[in-house]
Amino acid sequence: MAKSNLVNLDALIIREDFGISEEEEHFDSFDKLSLRDLSKGALIGPNLRKPDFQRETNHWTPNQVLSLLQSFVSGDLIPAVILWQSPTFIFVIDGGHRLSAIKAWIEDDYGDGALSYEYFGRVISPEQQRIAEKTRKLVDKQIGSYKRLEQQNEQQEIDPTERKRISRIISRGIQVQWVKGDADKAEHSFFKINTQGTPLDRIEELLLKNRKKPIPISARAVIRAGTGHKYWSYFEDENKSKIVEYSRRFHKILFEPELKRPIKTLDLPLGGSKGIRDAIQILIDLMLIANRNQQGEPKAVSDQDDDATGELTIHSLKRSLRLISRISGNDGGSLGLHPAVYFYGPTGRHSRAMFLGMALLIGRKLINNDSEFFRKFTKARENLENILVYRKDLIATILQKHISRKRNMIFAKLIDELIEQICNEVEITDSIIVEITELEGKIVVGDHVSTNTQFNDETKSKSFLKRALESAIKCPICNGYLDPDKSVSYDHVIRQREKGTGSEENCQLTHPYCNQSIKS
Repeated sequence: MAKSNLVNLDALIIREDFGISEEEEHFDSFDKLSLRDLSKGALIGPNLRKPDFQRETNHWTPNQVLSLLQSFVSGDLIPAVILWQSPTFIFVIDGGHRLSAIKAWIEDDYGDGALSYEYFGRVISPEQQRIAEKTRKLVDKQIGSYKRLEQQNEQQEIDPTERKRISRIISRGIQVQWVKGDADKAEHSFFKINTQGTPLDRIEELLLKNRKKPIPISARAVIRAGTGHKYWSYFEDENKSKIVEYSRRFHKILFEPELKRPIKTLDLPLGGSKGIRDAIQILIDLMLIANRNQQGEPKAVSDQDDDATGELTIHSLKRSLRLISRISGNDGGSLGLHPAVYFYGPTGRHSRAMFLGMALLIGRKLINNDSEFFRKFTKARENLENILVYRKDLIATILQKHISRKRNMIFAKLIDELIEQICNEVEITDSIIVEITELEGKIVVGDHVSTNTQFNDETKSKSFLKRALESAIKCPICNGYLDPDKSVSYDHVIRQREKGTGSEENCQLTHPYCNQSIKS
């Protein structure tokens, strides 16, 4: 399933903490949910909630949404949804996507409507809008909009066959099953249900089981730039405000601008696509790197303490921002690493291994207070970047030959040792690169020549990157590539203390670190 083709229905049923009240209540249950129950003005629909630990409702493609709606309007079997009644709300334990798809049809909101607009802080990404519009067109063409159904229902003169069809749809319902018991019983039921049939994927299970830990809270805050469901809503207002502020800043550094293919610009996001599942995994891995101590702890998210106040989440975000601000941005210590050089493969695809490998290397140097590394890096930067640009195919092939969990470490090791050897004036050959990456004696072939007669997105991106980097701006201090959209410092060629003026002729663009730490 293409991760870039998933409909975001997360706003259709909002979240709530169902563990707030310990009282037990007796209530009259119902055995089905109809369109009337989910429509505006109904009594049941506004009381539906998802548990705050529920996965995001963004796992269905447009065709899956259409298929569910087709089954609903034609009277085909739809599996029952499972609900739990708290003293205040009705929680959806299983069936969130089914109910959200039906409500999306009613509201005409497939991730870009009024509910989504408010839920996501009035900021909806172009990608989310594109998929929503694609879904809407598909549904309108195949079964018609809900608004059209309402208009037909109000007509007095209508074909009897059509009237029967409309009546059947309006009275159609989804069967309901109930979980009996308290909040603990409901949570247990949720995990039991979601580890059978279509199970939670690894990242979902990690987020849900560790939902009160600082890194999962931080990652979920950053992925939506502090909007959407606020998993940190039970903290004090001051801490909530800080989490939103840091999350927005972090999101901007990592995920802007929006990644589009084929690539037609060198202004690329450091973290790759905003697609939830890929991006959340990168965020968790990055934050683990940033928050480790000299002993390499915490090794896993589960090693952290639960955050009851928000202080641990704020600490996690600050540590992560410290690391990412060394990689890019305009802070004085920023290396201003160019994404096209360091984080993207030969065909313009974002490389998780390269991004996290650089983060791992820089994170280790920071935690060990190894300031000498950054001076060596600057000295070796021009030659290092030439290797990364002109031997991208070889490096990509090397990373692919390692198992996924080792790739970050292999890339970190490669960069670290290349810097040492370049500083020692060793001529870097392909054989040395292969040896450093622990593939000595194995066949490693770099470039693949396509036999297709048409240019695909990968070929177009590869061609653009090659030619754009040939004429890209470089820092006059280290002669490394500059990323002026994200990280640049304006330096006096002749220093002010040496009577240098503020004229255009005396201004040069440099990396912030080069200006602050090398030239000074």
